[in-house]
Amino acid sequence: MLERLNEAMARIEADLEGEVDVKLLARIAGTSEYHLRRMFSALAGIPLSEYVRRRKLTRAASEVLSGQDSLLDIAVRWGYGSNEAFARAFKAMHGVGPQEARTRNKPLQSQQILTFRLVVEGSTSMEYRIVNKEAFKVVGRGTRVPLVHLGMNPAIVEFVKGIGMPTLERIKQLSDGEPEGMLALTYNQEGVEEGDQLDYFQGVVTSREAPDDLEALEVPENTWAVFTAEGPYPETIQYMWRDVYAQWFPSNNYQSVEGPSMLRTQIDGDQAKAELWVPVTS
Repeated sequence: MLERLNEAMARIEADLEGEVDVKLLARIAGTSEYHLRRMFSALAGIPLSEYVRRRKLTRAASEVLSGQDSLLDIAVRWGYGSNEAFARAFKAMHGVGPQEARTRNKPLQSQQILTFRLVVEGSTSMEYRIVNKEAFKVVGRGTRVPLVHLGMNPAIVEFVKGIGMPTLERIKQLSDGEPEGMLALTYNQEGVEEGDQLDYFQGVVTSREAPDDLEALEVPENTWAVFTAEGPYPETIQYMWRDVYAQWFPSNNYQSVEGPSMLRTQIDGDQAKAELWVPVTS
């Protein structure tokens, strides 16, 4: 898997002056575009689109400093339609505009070419099981929230608080399927950067009809990888998400697929037991 991922990184460099085709990169890596984006972000710590942008601006910076071409020629070569758009993107990465960088020889940032190597970090085992589950229904309430990588998500906290304890208790009483109890479902994520929007649904698996004041979310038949973790809250849950994509997927013959991921959490003070369901295909 890592060898094919490095082949995709080499293709990015080959196509950098033109349009980088993520669908082609996914084919080279032998996976889906959705899974490639999720796994790259977990392994590299930045989204794939941001890596490509930073590589382009790194190459552009060397041309700015060389002084051989006009700034407009450089801007157009690296995909910007005007000097202004190029200057904004250049300053966002390097801290100075291209004109100032050229005339004052300012130090600039560099996005190094990424390569992936096997590092032995899996000294602790990751407990998981594979579950084939028919289509089912989740009843509760949903909203749209921004992505938060570390710490509590204020939008989710406020949303759940707004549901109110009486309604949450009523939702819990509807639970009659697996996974049992109250679940947090996330899906339709627009990206992997901090602040990107995703759908969040708080509810339970049930065979009963949704009351008038609640919503029903239909989840299609799927295969699920189910992970368990225990430790400090909320770090344990967020690290579990990271480790699933950075360690488990590269070590196993499964890929993530689009669909809701489900998290069941039991919190006791500052500790948590968590069970994460991720839709997969082999």
